[in-house]
Amino acid sequence: MGRKRATDRVAEQVDTGRAELVPDPDRPRSYTLLLDGAPQSHVDLADPTHLEFEYVRRLAAAFDLLAPAGAPLRVLHLGGGALTLPRYVAATRPGSTQRVSEVDGALVELVRRELPWPADPRLRVRVADARATLTATRDAAFDVVVADVFAGARTPAHLTSVEYATEVARVLRPDGWYLANIADGPPLRHARAQVATVRAVLPHACLVSDAAVLRGRRYGNLVLVAGRVEPPVPELTRRAAGDWFPGRVVAGAELDRFASGAAVVRDADATDSTPPPPGIFSAGR
Repeated sequence: MGRKRATDRVAEQVDTGRAELVPDPDRPRSYTLLLDGAPQSHVDLADPTHLEFEYVRRLAAAFDLLAPAGAPLRVLHLGGGALTLPRYVAATRPGSTQRVSEVDGALVELVRRELPWPADPRLRVRVADARATLTATRDAAFDVVVADVFAGARTPAHLTSVEYATEVARVLRPDGWYLANIADGPPLRHARAQVATVRAVLPHACLVSDAAVLRGRRYGNLVLVAGRVEPPVPELTRRAAGDWFPGRVVAGAELDRFASGAAVVRDADATDSTPPPPGIFSAGR
């Protein structure tokens, strides 16, 4: 990997679309993974703690705050991409046991070949559907479950229901946490429904996002943090406010209002998440 030039760009057809690995002109040995033109991951091979995407920094902040610094965790990642978060956890919490479930086998092989992750017997990547992985996992197996699953820039319907959330809760330890990347835009129907659905089984939660996204002014990412005990809202609030692109945390009565009137999603009526507006990803390229 070290012999690749900064101008090298890799494009291949994978199982879920056309994948591109685009060098970052500002950071040597850094690449953005695109799938059908939509940015999926950014990886800095020289510094796995550098996180380019703001929603990934918000997920990482939750990892930093939900357990004592440096303590190893047992983590299940639903959705792999270029393994940005697994690399971060391995670097910041040595000794963590991580399992990655990625449905696209060709994408896994592309990342393994072009953006190899450090050899670590505690980090295992498996080609499997996220829901099937949950079903096959024993009770209370993980401290954290992370969901960042997109197909065609949309989260598949079977990963949005209360039956799915119940499986997530089952594989979490009693004090464990569910972290989810939710993409939505005005009027945030999908995000509101996801908050209501997840809180039906993991009642203590907060949302972290850009103020404009939370107000329903534009499409973007919202990070959901949910568990059986209260999340560290003050600390998350400070981290979000101090980010390169400051964010807000919605919790308590404000989160109740956010999800007010939203129905819990069930397998029988689940749909894929809201599609992004046309041209949103090509605009900045």
